[in-house]
Amino acid sequence: MADGNYTRITEFIFVGLKYHPRIQVFLFLLFLLFYLVTMTGNLGMIILIQIDSRLHTPMYFFLSHLSFVDICFSSVVGPKMLTDFFTERKAISFLGCALQQWFFGFFVAIECLLLASMAYDRYVAICNPLLYSIAMSQRLCMQLVVGPYTVGFLSTMTHTTAAFRLPFCRSNVINHFFCDMSPLLSLVCADTRINKLLVFIVAGAVLVVSSLTIIISYFYILAAILRIRSGDGRRKAFSTCSSHLTAVSLLYGTLFFIYVRPGAIFSLDINKVVSVFYTAVIPMLNPLIYSLRNKEVKAAMHRTVVRGKFCIRS
Repeated sequence: MADGNYTRITEFIFVGLKYHPRIQVFLFLLFLLFYLVTMTGNLGMIILIQIDSRLHTPMYFFLSHLSFVDICFSSVVGPKMLTDFFTERKAISFLGCALQQWFFGFFVAIECLLLASMAYDRYVAICNPLLYSIAMSQRLCMQLVVGPYTVGFLSTMTHTTAAFRLPFCRSNVINHFFCDMSPLLSLVCADTRINKLLVFIVAGAVLVVSSLTIIISYFYILAAILRIRSGDGRRKAFSTCSSHLTAVSLLYGTLFFIYVRPGAIFSLDINKVVSVFYTAVIPMLNPLIYSLRNKEVKAAMHRTVVRGKFCIRS
């Protein structure tokens, strides 16, 4: 269809990942394994938290939502990337690309803000343990979960809607394996400075608010831990934060590597490799981190297995 002097784009073509044809099957099986472990691990975490009453605490309430977000987040990119391994023409419709970008931005924002909510929860648990059950009320927990979903919806609706109203006419080839905002804007034949500024402000606000909440929370947590005289007490207090700190470091380290480091826009191939890490690997690692490094989760898993064996014998 003609639109002025331009031809309206109805689909996009992904360049995809660069790899040798000989390892195509290996990479497909590897990413399929990542996706299956992500689905199984996160769904298992949600079910475990639901069925074990000892995990019905604010910390695991947030963790169940983090697992749900990881399932959705990996499903936005994973299935399409897997099918493209054996497709010569890696096409996606204009609407499909818009939806993929929308849900991608939505779940990334939620994950960042949920990690901030979890940091605040750890701050209250360590700095005000006697008031924890009162301070982290059911109402506050709901607000700390609904808030990320609301902000994620508003933020991605703002910059994604603005981006896909622009005329795409330079090319329909996206140098990526999914509809990321930066390579998309490079295809626009209009001035994108306002859109880039909008993305910077909206996404930057989410990152700044969430990262500042995490940094300030852990500043007070560290101060409280250092005041504990017992070495065992300090180790126990820090162990309650270690899983969360690991998850935060993985996600924020990856996002800052791609979007903040100098010269990032000139390293698209490197960015694609790192993007694989936070779209396929991090959602898989989160349930493993919280299960392998958390005594309460391991104890709950043991109780569930023992209960299952008892039911089978009965």
